[in-house]
Amino acid sequence: MSAQNSEHSNRESRLWCGLPGNKLAKYGKAFALDTIVRLGAAALFLYGLAAGAFAAPDEARLGKDEGYPVCARAQASQTRCLIGAVSRFDEIFPVNRVPKGSQVRELKRAPREPAISYSTQFSSDNLDGYLSHNRTTGLLILKGDTILLERYQYERKPEQRMASYSMAKSVVSMLVGIALAEGKIKSIDDTAQMYLPELKGTPYGETQLKHLLTMSSGVRFTENYGGNDDVAVLGRISIGQDGEGGVATVMPFKSRERDPGEKFHYSSAETQVLGLVLRAATGKTLSAYLSEKIWQPMGAESDASWGIDKGGYESAFAFLNATVRDYARLGMLLANDGAMDGRQIIPADWVRAATTPSARQFQPGQADAYYGYGYQIWLLPGQRRQFVLRGLRGQMIFVDPASKLVMVHTAARETSGDPGYREVVPLWHGVAKALAD
Repeated sequence: MSAQNSEHSNRESRLWCGLPGNKLAKYGKAFALDTIVRLGAAALFLYGLAAGAFAAPDEARLGKDEGYPVCARAQASQTRCLIGAVSRFDEIFPVNRVPKGSQVRELKRAPREPAISYSTQFSSDNLDGYLSHNRTTGLLILKGDTILLERYQYERKPEQRMASYSMAKSVVSMLVGIALAEGKIKSIDDTAQMYLPELKGTPYGETQLKHLLTMSSGVRFTENYGGNDDVAVLGRISIGQDGEGGVATVMPFKSRERDPGEKFHYSSAETQVLGLVLRAATGKTLSAYLSEKIWQPMGAESDASWGIDKGGYESAFAFLNATVRDYARLGMLLANDGAMDGRQIIPADWVRAATTPSARQFQPGQADAYYGYGYQIWLLPGQRRQFVLRGLRGQMIFVDPASKLVMVHTAARETSGDPGYREVVPLWHGVAKALAD
């Protein structure tokens, strides 16, 4: 694994405040500085309560005075444009719609919010404190079919579609499981070129689907979000429409570094190939297949959208957009091993396989300094089966199947150095401690 790509894979994990003591020396200065910043934020929050005011962090920098603008594509990643970009993505980039069905799966609502507290290595806080110093756009906690808590910041609303970034990868995995059950994909032992003859003789074409699912193709790919890496190339020729689209989006990546299945190596191109396989195997766009097989059966309340390339192919590795409540419904579906109201929407054995490490190198602490990896889904350590869909800038869906507990978190973080990456897992642990059975 390259040093740059290793940095991406471990960034959130090693900055998490639950790091063991032998790693604190290396990152102690950063933690100490973050503690000072957060203590200051906590003091300001208490002052705000006393004054009867509450402000989300960095409102001015994030463009409040401009109404949180929706900027042109070239400016979408600027700080002043982030809120608009993460909540109105499909007004900036071309998309395919993911239509909802005629039947909405209603969610109940608890009469009052539960008390939530959490602890990091250095301090303790509550939910209001977390929101006061984290750029969270939406937060929803669901247990069973009941919303226990739902919050929005930066004037966002429940009907707005929030960007998923790499949470979309987990959705692609679920669609692969459905296509397998339908016989459209014969086996995950198949190679990609069996469905995409255009990739014949290329490293990705010769890779089995199971190694794409576990991000272990062995194909060289850098992903550090510096603007000059391979994921930037992939972005420009897919969602950026700088190319013909389709199979052409993965053709630049032709160097194999190691044997398939040998080692986890995070790569958005792996998911892009899986998306192309799905399109070829099913004869449908990812958006149409998602609508038919998951979005409508699970009772989504709103249409979703998915960013597309110049050829009309979805950028499978990211850019799915949905409401926070529909992300919660997706989490509820996964918490129930793919079933909803007695109907098996995603095969249960697939959901379990996707949320279980298939080999030692994918276990928590092996694939990543903290997380493990299943089939396009991150796995939390511990005896209890818990997993999380993760996306850039703080998009996450945490799932605890045993208690049917789900936490959806959408955000507008910077891609690196944002202190919020250190707190969201402790926040989830606090939620699980308070609400899991």
